Amino acid sequence: MFGHMKVAVVIPAFEPGEGLKEVVAQVHESVDMVVIVDDGSRQPLCLEGVGQRPIRLVRHERNLGVGAAILRGYQEAIMLECDVAVVMAADGQMDPADTPALLAPLLDGKADYVKGDRLSHPACRFDMPRVRRFGNYCLTFLTRLMTGLKVTDSQCGYTALWLKQLGRLPLDWIYPRYGFPNDMLAAMAGAGLRVVDVTVRPIYRGEKSGIHCAVAALVYPLILLRGLIVRWIAWWRRRRAEANLATP
Repeated sequence: MFGHMKVAVVIPAFEPGEGLKEVVAQVHESVDMVVIVDDGSRQPLCLEGVGQRPIRLVRHERNLGVGAAILRGYQEAIMLECDVAVVMAADGQMDPADTPALLAPLLDGKADYVKGDRLSHPACRFDMPRVRRFGNYCLTFLTRLMTGLKVTDSQCGYTALWLKQLGRLPLDWIYPRYGFPNDMLAAMAGAGLRVVDVTVRPIYRGEKSGIHCAVAALVYPLILLRGLIVRWIAWWRRRRAEANLATP
């Protein structure tokens, strides 16, 4: 455990290759459980005997999107009586050594949701491809306008969440694919939850982005506009809950 928190690492995986075993084997010692969500891979994943932590492997029969896989992982972590879920990618782009830094604001009572920030890391300008870096800056700027949150790297998937706060989010409205990080931030803002950035190391090994330029140029503006709706729904549910508590 990390402090008094029981910690699960949630790993969404779609055709992850052998790199997934390395990710599982290297999870930080503060982690109690690894939850892997196979999001419809053609070949079933085999992870028997990998790593030092218990593994819960669940599978979607078809590909539902990375966001849907993460939410499924959150639900599994709750069933396993975990307090916190850290999301890591299956491709090794997240440094396990950064896990304690992500968990610290939760343990200190300063955050409900912690967001990794690669763009502030000194190595970012050298390790992150220039096109990706420019795209992330642009999407982060638009996400800040949409949410009102002072996030620095909206697209980073390395996150930590108090699972007890999951019920305050309109999960049925959150976009299940590549717009998931933006919708999560919109929901957090609307629900009045505290979001904190933590600088993490960017890792790139020549991987190709799953987001094409056409998607970024045409689809993401629509996703960000949709995020305004998600933020409003979360805000409305929060106000309704507060009104119910205030009623004698």
